[in-house]
Amino acid sequence: MKRAFKFASLVSAAALSVLTCLPAQADTPLRIGFSDWPGWTGWQIAIDKGWFKQAGVDVDMQWFDYSASLDAFSAGKLDGDFVATSDALVEGANGTKNVLIMLTDYSDGNDQILAKPGITSVKQLAGQKVGIEVGLLEQMLLEHALKANGMSLNAVTLVNTVTNNTPQVLASGSVAAIGVWQPIADQARLALPGSRAIYTSAQAPGLIYDGLAVSPQSLAEHPEEWAKVIQVWYRIEAYINDPKTHADALKIMAARDGVSPQIYKRYVKGTHLLSLTEAKAAFVPGPGLNSIYGSDENADAFNVRNGVYKTPQVIKDYINSSLIDAYKESN
Repeated sequence: MKRAFKFASLVSAAALSVLTCLPAQADTPLRIGFSDWPGWTGWQIAIDKGWFKQAGVDVDMQWFDYSASLDAFSAGKLDGDFVATSDALVEGANGTKNVLIMLTDYSDGNDQILAKPGITSVKQLAGQKVGIEVGLLEQMLLEHALKANGMSLNAVTLVNTVTNNTPQVLASGSVAAIGVWQPIADQARLALPGSRAIYTSAQAPGLIYDGLAVSPQSLAEHPEEWAKVIQVWYRIEAYINDPKTHADALKIMAARDGVSPQIYKRYVKGTHLLSLTEAKAAFVPGPGLNSIYGSDENADAFNVRNGVYKTPQVIKDYINSSLIDAYKESN
């Protein structure tokens, strides 16, 4: 379920014990992929300001198109990658062992079901065609929207459409709505004036979480270094949220993304950056979307149901909250 625009399971405790005994390669930086998503672009702030060096951790942050970062992680060219947590499941099901050690955010409006003029509610999609990239995040959002309105996926006809092409498809009149994320949602509104979002991820908080997935071996060999990466993240988040530095944060993130700060401000608004308290709470096992366990269980069921992979994944094997549990604001 890739965010395909410009955007496995944890080893056993015994294996981790063995890996922990291996010598750390202190002279080798942690190789981390990050991409064009508001919950991740803030890492450019740390790069520009030298915060990794100040934290005492050697990091090689590598900028990717999102899909390319997943490929690089799968190929062993990265020690960690910032991903939608549902994609971590896909990576693992395909053989790339990974474990989530931190959450940056959940989508809070950036993912949208956008409808043509005249359609103002999800219920009006009954019997209509929806352009969507089948098997990806926006289909999961569509299913959630339909269920919230007492409908099933059978109520609509899916037209499999590459997400980057959805603005043209909506403007052509061949579909009643599309599943899309920012900045492509803005492109669709420009292509078809009067189109509007009839359901967004703001109505499904926790459906789409984002965070840092790392290789179990790297985590076992470099736990202190990964803890320092988390420390840098909360410095970034504070810089973004502080009214005194917010404008500078937007300027840096917008430059990395290639848009104006005014535009990027809207993208940040559609991304709920998780406070440490919220992140700790999300790592507590539970069945609902307020827990990463419940959210991943929902994504796993979606993946199996739609043939993204065949075998249900063991969700707990993808999650390691030890570093977040141990982290304190004083760090």
